Amino acid sequence: MQQHPDTDAGNPLENDRAIASGETLFREGEVGDALYIVVEGQIDIYVSGQRLETLGPGDILGEMALIDDQPRMATAVARTDCLLTQVSKTHFLTLVQRNPRFALQVMRIMSNRLRRAIPHLSRPASS
Repeated sequence: MQQHPDTDAGNPLENDRAIASGETLFREGEVGDALYIVVEGQIDIYVSGQRLETLGPGDILGEMALIDDQPRMATAVARTDCLLTQVSKTHFLTLVQRNPRFALQVMRIMSNRLRRAIPHLSRPASS
């Protein structure tokens, strides 16, 4: 489990969002305008239909689309009923500008995720 970046709780640019088990939060290829922090529950992350990892409380997802302005690279599906905190792109960029520790924490999370993903990428796909 990863510790989520501090995001000034109570900011009006953040809001909680509940999603039901099996519901898709976002799909690979969609435009991303927010990142999410898992408060409760578990979210499965799929790339090209293959489950890459399962995220839980304290984890963030959706940050890459905010950083590089590219479409989402993965699909996120609720494994269980979930409560998420949604952070808008505007608020995310403000946090990065005002708080270098926040930016560093997001980079660490992305680095750890990439390190975990590399072994999955080298495996042949199942038939």
